[in-house]
Amino acid sequence: MTDEVLFCVSENGVATITLNRPKALNSLTYDMLIAIGDKLKEWAADDHIQVVVMKGAGTKGFCAGGDIKSLYEAASSQDAMHQAEHFFEVEYQVDQMIYTYEKPIIACLDGIVMGGGVGLTYGARHKIVTERTKWAMPEMNIGFFPDVGAAYFLNKAPGHIGRYLAMTATVIQAQDVIYIHGADVYMTSESMQSFLAHLEQVEWELNNADATLNQLLHEHSEKPAQESELPLLQKQIDHYFSFEKVEEIICACEKDQSDFARTTKETLLSKSPASLKITLKQLTEGKLKSLSDCFATDLVLANNFLRHRDFFEGVRSVLIDKDQEPLYMYRSLADVSEEMVESFFERSIKK
Repeated sequence: MTDEVLFCVSENGVATITLNRPKALNSLTYDMLIAIGDKLKEWAADDHIQVVVMKGAGTKGFCAGGDIKSLYEAASSQDAMHQAEHFFEVEYQVDQMIYTYEKPIIACLDGIVMGGGVGLTYGARHKIVTERTKWAMPEMNIGFFPDVGAAYFLNKAPGHIGRYLAMTATVIQAQDVIYIHGADVYMTSESMQSFLAHLEQVEWELNNADATLNQLLHEHSEKPAQESELPLLQKQIDHYFSFEKVEEIICACEKDQSDFARTTKETLLSKSPASLKITLKQLTEGKLKSLSDCFATDLVLANNFLRHRDFFEGVRSVLIDKDQEPLYMYRSLADVSEEMVESFFERSIKK
């Protein structure tokens, strides 16, 4: 069992998963995901366990996502490629398990929660955000795509805000996460610690777990100090991102003279053109797909991105050399054909 994720069970039936890589912002490794999946299966069959808590070690956040630096090694050998493929397969299996878990799972989204961290917790029955929450699907910054079921849950956000967040990789705070239905409870970090301590005092086996938990959440929750700005931008976002071609989204932004339109356009044009077009298709089609179908599509896309030079170039520029100057093979939107985009949704990329 890896010490990069810790498990404990209290005498009163509260089980806790603690991601334990604080120096790496608790980013997920293959071994961590295997351990989490195995432990969740074990706890599901344990009548003593009534509630599961997921949290991150350290003060900076719950989880910054998958360990992308290790996935970067996929280009070095066939064995490394197979390991990367297995990573995504296991990650998506664990994420889906949480959506259907019979016992209540509480996810503490305190601090940084991004990418794989979002995917690991989105299916939890209760998601708590705090004044420190920084939530994002940042995959577009590294020439990848928003995976971990994002085509399913981002389409649950109001209007086309899900497309906006995916394609711009915008970081949002607690009040915004609640607005897009990405969390259901707000607490201050201090109140969350008090809530977690209170969980340890309840005799769960003598109470209705869901009813008791809902009462505790209500007692410790409050309204965020600030209102979300997303409702004020909803009309503009819904207009820009209503189109099914990235070029049309850019054109809509250009016709709007507002600062938000200009910033949105500049942000989009700073991303990988291939990632933009693939992601828009993924999200457009995902609106009509089931959760399992969205994950199945993610697995196909992830495996194809592992064979896509622009993904490795994006990772190099952001996480390896950190020069923030990716030299993508597909330099402009015009370079990315419909045939190329379609090929990513097939079992293997056409040569």
